[in-house]
Amino acid sequence: MEALVKLRGVSKTFGAATALHPLDLAVERGKTTVLIGPSGCGKSTLLRLIIRLLEPDRGTVDFDDEPITSANIAERRQQIGYVIQDGGLFPHLTARDNVMLMARHLGRPADESNARLQELCALTRFPADALSRFPVELSGGQRQRVSLMRALALSPRLLLLDEPLGALDPLVRAALQKDLREIFTRLQQTVILVTHDLAEAAYLGDRIVLMNEGRVVQEGTIRDLREKPTSEFVTDFVSAQRSLVLT
Repeated sequence: MEALVKLRGVSKTFGAATALHPLDLAVERGKTTVLIGPSGCGKSTLLRLIIRLLEPDRGTVDFDDEPITSANIAERRQQIGYVIQDGGLFPHLTARDNVMLMARHLGRPADESNARLQELCALTRFPADALSRFPVELSGGQRQRVSLMRALALSPRLLLLDEPLGALDPLVRAALQKDLREIFTRLQQTVILVTHDLAEAAYLGDRIVLMNEGRVVQEGTIRDLREKPTSEFVTDFVSAQRSLVLT
């Protein structure tokens, strides 16, 4: 495996509570790695450690074989796109201004930014005539497409998605899942996706990392989790979503 991101002995506590026990994890280039598990198992904490919104208590996070540190995190963040569940859009900015926020901050040429914006609209199937709308004027699915465009605006090497589809209704969610898979494939994007939904993990993920209580319980494909569980917890977790048809 050729890894873009490697976590080595990374751990995190909040007071007396352990969010992540020391763990090692490698994220393969050009693939989608899905973090899944019950609430509070450390999935979102792991993403925040990678993008350095949180500092690890121990261990290192390597990006392209170099540790992410306070000295280089500003540069690294320009190479990492980040989407959270509610989109995190600024309500006082239009869709266009939300997407182009970092490009303007970095002084990118206007013609280059406008061309990139049109590419992103086509890529995410977002209607260009809605770019002048504010987030409150957009549907939930449209807001998530704008959030995705913003995360992709600087052509990041790594895309972090923290429950990006969790608040959407099933039909909108299914449509976005299909579009996301096509986007990831077309861009050969390295992705880390957090979800609670095993069917979503199976549909989008090349590799699934099942977590529980701050530890990695099992890694592999959906077939590995279903047919070669390493513990009773893995069996119970898969069985709890037995109503889903997984192929």
